[in-house]
Amino acid sequence: MLTFLYRLTWRLARPLSAPLALTGGKLGRALRGRRGAVAALSAWAERSRDPTRPLVWFHAASVGEGRQAEAVLLRLRAARPSWQIVYTFSSPSAERWAASLPVDCAGYVPFDTVDDAGAALDAVRPTALVFSATDIWPELVRQAAARRVALGVVSATMAPTSSRSGAAARQILAAAYGALDSVGAIDEADAGALVRAGVPRARITISGDTRHDAAHGRIAALGPDAPLLRELRGDGRDHRPVVVAGSTWPSDERTLMPALMAAHRKGARFRLVIAPHEPTAEHLQALEAKIRHCMAPGMALVRLSALLAPVNGQPLPTGSLAPANWDVVVVDRVGLLAELYAAAAVAYVGGGFHGAGLHSVIEPAAAGVPVLFGPRWRGSRDARLLLEAGAAVAARDRAELSAAFAHWLQDETARATAAAAARAVVERGQGAADRSLQLVIDLVERPLAPSP
Repeated sequence: MLTFLYRLTWRLARPLSAPLALTGGKLGRALRGRRGAVAALSAWAERSRDPTRPLVWFHAASVGEGRQAEAVLLRLRAARPSWQIVYTFSSPSAERWAASLPVDCAGYVPFDTVDDAGAALDAVRPTALVFSATDIWPELVRQAAARRVALGVVSATMAPTSSRSGAAARQILAAAYGALDSVGAIDEADAGALVRAGVPRARITISGDTRHDAAHGRIAALGPDAPLLRELRGDGRDHRPVVVAGSTWPSDERTLMPALMAAHRKGARFRLVIAPHEPTAEHLQALEAKIRHCMAPGMALVRLSALLAPVNGQPLPTGSLAPANWDVVVVDRVGLLAELYAAAAVAYVGGGFHGAGLHSVIEPAAAGVPVLFGPRWRGSRDARLLLEAGAAVAARDRAELSAAFAHWLQDETARATAAAAARAVVERGQGAADRSLQLVIDLVERPLAPSP
């Protein structure tokens, strides 16, 4: 009955999405992308699909889950260069990032209707369909299984707080989870949750979290002479530690900025780099106003685009100044978090004071940086690992956040100890991408079991 209702809901929602697709913002972009996904995939397949070559279709919801898939598909590209790779996503935040992946085709996942899922599969003709982390679409799985497409999941997880563990969701998703051929769970707790969701235990292996490999690889690839790192680290005359606040929301900033000011009054000296999750013009203007209101008078504030303009041989943006000795950099570009964290002494990761949940804490940890975040972290396994290792602090309010900043900014020994613990957490997680690569290769190269 729930399967019927699920299909009916999607059948009704698809035409109703047309007027919303004309709107601006993330919702409009997502709906336009998904409404046009079948046409985009079909156009690519007509031009470029070679049916004599295996094709692996990776899907991940957004950038975070995409990073987990990236660690595997990069290795797959090197190990099986003749195979074709398609990559799809659900969130508009992944558009620009997905376009940079070394895949044959990247774009939105179709709506999860019978017609759209079936048409996309018939066009692409994948050998295997591999989901990253959690974003499993039941109709797409059902249609793929009917076409004898091998089905897998890498970095599979199901947090206790996941909406997918609710009674209705479990009934809707049970058949999809039961159809999966091979699942690489992050740990035993996830494996148990996935069994309860419907995955046969014999099809689950513990492969770890590929996010650790991906974050480690990005940090390792950064050269010490990268222009961004040089500018943020300065010429060596300013010895103040750099605080990097990444993926912040206004709800984070309302607590973060007064907490930093309070730490400054306690004697903590620092420079701040803040990268909002959505650097829209409105958010940047509001953030700069809050910084000027909360921070010390006379500080030098600059946007990253202005700071880097002379380095890149570009004119300064209109009305911008690029002070040689800056106090605060407001990041007005996306996709730079790895480089930013590599320049940090202490990191704050946003989302912990926001309803959508905590953003990735493993990137600053991979850079060997102790991490601070807000109270809403319990859906993040990585946050738990860092807390247990003494590499992170979860602050419940402004006072706790200020105290943690003051401690790590003023006590270099404590900061170095926490930094080493953060790096060790990531190093212990290495190898998941290689194990997940083998899972994907086996999906393609080993014949599926006969259908019951």
